[in-house]
Amino acid sequence: MSAEPSYPPPAPLSVSESPPVTESTPVPVPAPVAAPVTQTTQSRKRKRAPATAASPAPSDSTNGNAAPEYVVFYWHIAIFTEKCFRVLSSRADLSTRPRLSISRGPNFLPTTEGSRFFKTELTGVNRIGYRYTPAGINPPGHFLPCRTIESNPTAYRISWEDRSSFVAVTKDGLELAGSTGFRSARCNAPIREGKWYMEVKIVRGGGEHSNEDGKREGSHVRLGWGRREAPLNGPVGLDGYSYGYRDKTGDKVTLSRPRPYGRPFFTGDVIGMYISLPPKRQANPKDLHDPARLKRERIAIDLKGQEVFEILEYPQSKEMAALMDYSGKSSASASIPSSSKKIASGKLPERGPSNAPKTNTANLRPLPTLPDSHIAFFVNGECQGIAFQDLYDYLQLRQTNISRKAKDRKRTREGVKEHTENPFDDGTLGYYPFISLFNEASVKLNPGPTFDFPPPARY
Repeated sequence: MSAEPSYPPPAPLSVSESPPVTESTPVPVPAPVAAPVTQTTQSRKRKRAPATAASPAPSDSTNGNAAPEYVVFYWHIAIFTEKCFRVLSSRADLSTRPRLSISRGPNFLPTTEGSRFFKTELTGVNRIGYRYTPAGINPPGHFLPCRTIESNPTAYRISWEDRSSFVAVTKDGLELAGSTGFRSARCNAPIREGKWYMEVKIVRGGGEHSNEDGKREGSHVRLGWGRREAPLNGPVGLDGYSYGYRDKTGDKVTLSRPRPYGRPFFTGDVIGMYISLPPKRQANPKDLHDPARLKRERIAIDLKGQEVFEILEYPQSKEMAALMDYSGKSSASASIPSSSKKIASGKLPERGPSNAPKTNTANLRPLPTLPDSHIAFFVNGECQGIAFQDLYDYLQLRQTNISRKAKDRKRTREGVKEHTENPFDDGTLGYYPFISLFNEASVKLNPGPTFDFPPPARY
């Protein structure tokens, strides 16, 4: 066990009340950093939508003769059905819709009769390549038709949208239950700077079997911190975008490579999760291509009567994917030595170039790290030492001139807005509490400020 870190007290992750939400709020709940962002508007030119602009948003297919599948809001509203695409006046149609400050969703459906765990409806669950946040209609005369709004409860919790659909939740967003395999969930706001701490109680884990299941492996939990690009249909520590702590062995794990760290943890244990990040780097105002610039790229759609923003998820970079190449890993970008253990995950994460040829390491961009950053875990108040330090920077890698020019040429088609990758920070980049459940595992979150095992004063 390594020496315990000594740093100023961290802040709890809870909030008693939320600040008012405005268009400049980067996420719908309080976060360590909030900064104004910009959003571009589109041409008023009316044009039939090309097939490539179609949205993956789910629709209510049980009522095919009723409402359209979805509504896309640009400067006007574009309504798509199976037979037509037509543009309507935003003033005429938005005036008939309620202006909400809190999202209608989610609707809760119990997993079994009498269960305290629920699946959710009326909310867009993040899927491969896309994510969703609640939106509300702005008052008349506002430059933008929609703004970010919150969903209840307006406190730090698991995100309704940012979790695997196989992870069930309680109505307060503080308890989670798995069902099969490793599935994960992120909380509803990122950590971008400062020192933060929260607790997770293991309700079922450490290999325990429930009375109903007959699964040989039992139930397991992995806890840690992960970025936006970390996949939800796999455990924390699967790739370089997340850092985890395993219940079964007490190992720490990132890039799917376990390393000895602390002691195992089991049902009934309380795990403290601590992270320390340096002050966020400010963008260079003279550099128009600085990845630290704040900018949003999103399209508002109607999802079963609720306006939501649909956003193209940040893709995994080839540089981070190269860290998973065990046979020819670049020594310049790897932060962990090679291991003789085989890959346990079987496949690379979502959107990773699993079938691509080996990357020429000479052309890889350097992977910056956050100086003096580190992660530590506690078991029932006992510090297990520093697990990870000098974490990878959560900002996007700077685009090359060639890739930037290629993407600029395909930003719009015939005046219709299409999803485009955002090379800048939209306010959601950072490190999130990342909870991974295997089989019937379940946990309960405690974001504070009252803890079962408060961190020592030196933290």
